[in-house]
This record gives sequence, C-alpha cells and structure tokens, in this order.
Amino acid sequence: FLQEVQKHSVHTLVFRSLKRTHDMFVSDHAKTIALDEESHKLKMGVKLKTEYAPVLHMPVLKEGRDRVPGYQEMHQGYPHPGEKGTGVALTADTKMHRNPSEGGVLSMALALPPSQVRQEASRTAASVAEIHRHAGGAERVHPKSTAVSLLEGGGTRNSALMRRAPTMPKPQWHPPWKLFRVISGHLGWVRSIAVEPGNQWFVTGSADRTIKVSCADPDHLSVFDLYRGNKVVNHVGGSTRSRKVWDIRTKANVHTLTGHTNTVATVRCQAAEPQVVTGSHDSTIRLWDLVAGKTRATLTNHKKSVRTLVLHPRQYTFASGSADNIKQWMFPDGSFIQNLSGHNAIINTLAVNSDGVLVSGADNGTMHMWDWRTGYNFQRIHAAVQPGSLDSESGIFACMFDHSESRLITAEADKTIKVYKEDDTATEESHPINWKPEILKRKRF
Repeated sequence: FLQEVQKHSVHTLVFRSLKRTHDMFVSDHAKTIALDEESHKLKMGVKLKTEYAPVLHMPVLKEGRDRVPGYQEMHQGYPHPGEKGTGVALTADTKMHRNPSEGGVLSMALALPPSQVRQEASRTAASVAEIHRHAGGAERVHPKSTAVSLLEGGGTRNSALMRRAPTMPKPQWHPPWKLFRVISGHLGWVRSIAVEPGNQWFVTGSADRTIKVSCADPDHLSVFDLYRGNKVVNHVGGSTRSRKVWDIRTKANVHTLTGHTNTVATVRCQAAEPQVVTGSHDSTIRLWDLVAGKTRATLTNHKKSVRTLVLHPRQYTFASGSADNIKQWMFPDGSFIQNLSGHNAIINTLAVNSDGVLVSGADNGTMHMWDWRTGYNFQRIHAAVQPGSLDSESGIFACMFDHSESRLITAEADKTIKVYKEDDTATEESHPINWKPEILKRKRF
C-alpha cells in the first residue's frame, strides 16, 4: 500500500542536511595535529625541487630581499666568487649567475613559510620572463614601464624597461601635388605610359590604336605618331589566365606559369627573388619562383580583383590595389604589413617614389596621395575632365613618376595625359599634417 510522504519545509531539510554533515566531520575538526618541523622541511624541499627547479637560478627582486625572512640563509648555498659552478646566461648584459647548491635549495625552502613559497617563486619567474621577453630586437610596441633590480655577482643593477601605449607613428610631411600640364592628342582612352631611360620623353598607348611619343618642357611641346603599317610584329598565343616567360634572344617559351583562375591584370618583375609578381581578377596575388617555374606564395587577402601592383624603389616591399583596399606586403614571402583604407573606388593604378609618396588612381577619376610608411592619406585630387568629354569619362587608367620623381604622369579616360608636380610654395605651416595620435589599428586582412 502506498503511504503519503510527509512534506517538510526547505528550511527544515537544509538544516537537517547541515546537521548530518557536521556529525560526520566533527571528529576531524575537533582534533588539532601538531606540525612536525622535520616533515615540513622535507616536504618543502621536495616540492621546491620538483615544481620550481627551472626558476631557482633566477634572481630575486630587490624589494623582496629586505622583506623575506631568512634572506641571507636563502642564498648561503650560492657558490662564492672563485668557486666552480654551473653558469647560466642572464639578461642583455650576458653576465653569469650561478645556480644554488643543494644546501641552498633546502635553505630556501626552510626560509619561506609554506604560504609564501609559491608567491615568491611566481614573482621571480614573472620578473625574469619580462627581462628575457625584452632582451631581443626592437618591437613596434614598446614593453610596459617596469623597474627591475637584479642581483648579479653580489651586486645590484637596475634595468628600466619602458613601455608606452601603441600609437600610430607621425607621418612624414610631403608637399601637395598640383596639376602642371594637360596634353591632348589621343582620340581614345589613354591606357598606358612608359618613360624612356634618359628621361627626355615618354610614350602613351591609347584605345585609338596609336602610340604617341611626347617630348615636353616648359617652352616646347610636340606630339608624334608612330606608324608600323598596322602589322602584327610577333603574335604570342596563350590563355589570359597564365603568364609566359620568354627568352628574348631565342623567342623560346621557357616557362608557362599557371595557377590563376581568372584574367591576370598586372605583372611586375624585379631582380631579387621572387622575380615575378602577378595580380589577377581572381582576387589573388602570386609570387613566382622562376627557377622551379611554379608559385612560391599565393596571397588571398583581397576580396576583389587585384588590378595593379607597385614595387617600392628602395624597400623590399610592394603594394597591391583593389576595390576593397590598398595593401602593403613584405618580400620575399608576401608577409602582410598594413591596409591603406579610404580610397573607396576601383583602383586601376599605383605609383610610388623614393620619398615614400604612394599614388593611387581610380576608375572614378580620383587620385589619392599616401605616406608609404604610415598609410596616412595627405591629399586627394579629382581633376576636371577635358572640355567636350562626359563626366562619366573621368577615370585614371595608369600613372607613373618620371625618373627624376619630380613629375607624375597620368593616363586618363577623357583622352588626355596629365602631368603633376609638387607645389614649391607649400610649407608645413601652409599645409600642415592633419594628424592626431591614435591607438594603433590592428592588422586587418
């Protein structure tokens, strides 16, 4: 037969459980066991060797030396000057600090109360970890300001480790650029530019199927057409998704570099490795090993078509332009450096000079000037289209500096070639840097 269970309040049930627990463990609390000193010493000696042996040779902070009871006894096991012992390299001064002897280990265990052993060992290990962490090369973010006193060879040495909040470095001042000359003559979009090695003239290629050679100086301007009878000199076949390497002397195909899954939009070559860098509409950049004839690295950070690449003339770095961002990279493996954000358009062309001025030209006719080192955008230009052209024909297809790097040449959709130069009248006072220190942005891929 079922019987009704008696119901109790929560208060009654809790205190009943508490009483049962108390009755079970009251015998343990009622007895006080005296601490056996010999057992305690043995226990602490074993514990110190098994858990803190890797850090026992490390120095103790100066402020701890005066407060820890039995400090002298702790270090009585250290070998005196002239004694033989195992040396351990310590800090950037590369001085030697000797390991404690077995007696020193036991003395250290006896000097500290049980509750303080772990605390002191942790403080010592953390302090030395800070020292070793900052003994290497300079970092972009400086370490936190901490005063550390080290016990070295019986004496003390103060080492101040400075740290400041990570901030954006101040950009270099660059004079603004201004429009110097507009050259007309083409009947179609101007798509490419090249400057001859002597820096006396440059050529432009256009959609009007002509190549024009322009010789310009302050007093004279002449435009010439080069005609080759509209004949194809040497036809080279191949998919637009691959790049071919040719021997100029024999016209033989040495390598066919495959891997891109869409049109290759830009190719750059350099003497150092990797010798070839390509950007594609498949949103990737590939660094090629010409010896092996294969890809050395594939950079997939961009989310839009990569239409242009530029190599820095002095640094072992390069930049890529896309509609999502301008990105800077480090050779030889394409390590990411930083994003240059703000030119919100389809980037068709990039150019950089030795002074660290990076120029980006876009499909909407805008041109941004950047400080290469910091990515600071110090100028924005949107030149008017040529009279008679539509506003929709405001686009920049190519840009480059001449060999003196004092002139910037652009090829544009309004059928003109524009030449820019630095404003000689500008100063840091008339055109100050609109920059404020800010917390350094994290790398965004």
